Amino acid sequence: MNRIKQLFEKKQKDILSIYFTAGFPNLNDTRDVIRELEANGIDLIEIGIPFSDPMADGPTIQDSGTIALKNGMTLKILFSQLKDIRKEVNIPLIMMGYLNPIMQYGFENFCKQCKETGIDGAIIPDLPFNDYINEFKPIADKYDVKIVMLITPETSEERIRLIDEHTDSFIYMVSSAATTGAQKSFDEKKQDYFRRINSMNLRNPRLIGFGISNKATLDAAQANASGAIIGSKFITLLKESKDIKAAVKALKETLNN
Repeated sequence: MNRIKQLFEKKQKDILSIYFTAGFPNLNDTRDVIRELEANGIDLIEIGIPFSDPMADGPTIQDSGTIALKNGMTLKILFSQLKDIRKEVNIPLIMMGYLNPIMQYGFENFCKQCKETGIDGAIIPDLPFNDYINEFKPIADKYDVKIVMLITPETSEERIRLIDEHTDSFIYMVSSAATTGAQKSFDEKKQDYFRRINSMNLRNPRLIGFGISNKATLDAAQANASGAIIGSKFITLLKESKDIKAAVKALKETLNN
């Protein structure tokens, strides 16, 4: 069974997923970041593929992507860094990136490399849903790579139910229609959105991302879904500390206070 499916069968609440940009702050930090996050109890890791023109990323992740690209990070290098990662790490690993570099690499080749490397899924924010159904899903299914789709407060109920019907891992529930970035709290409008999606009784579990940076936002996300995704806050801590162990320790302290 795919490791993402195993995780959600074993643990239904309080899942914590961390996003980081591959090749940041240094080109060869990827494996060390993954190992350190797993060692500190993180349930799932999203490995960001840096791209020069990201649409959904706020300034923090944009900056980390720019640095990673200047460091020389490419998909080819990333897959080489992740070779044999499954000898060291057991938790689910997901690639997250935009369609352009994945298509340049070749989508089937990408999925084949994910399978061989032990990558369990992919999040492609700018992948049109109809293209996913008609062209990409059959290839991803062939290699057991779970494609995770995103929903926002503006996503229609019809589209949400279509996503729920045609995916088989979890739904990435974006907390707002804005770009990524830390927030101090979720306002009543966002809480209403969380409650509305809860009432739909979807088949797939959900993780809430965008804006989670402290205990208040983490608790709110985990109360309204199976768990939470943190990205910008961890990227900031990596940049400030310039030390992976210190950044992970600071993240844990931030989320506990």
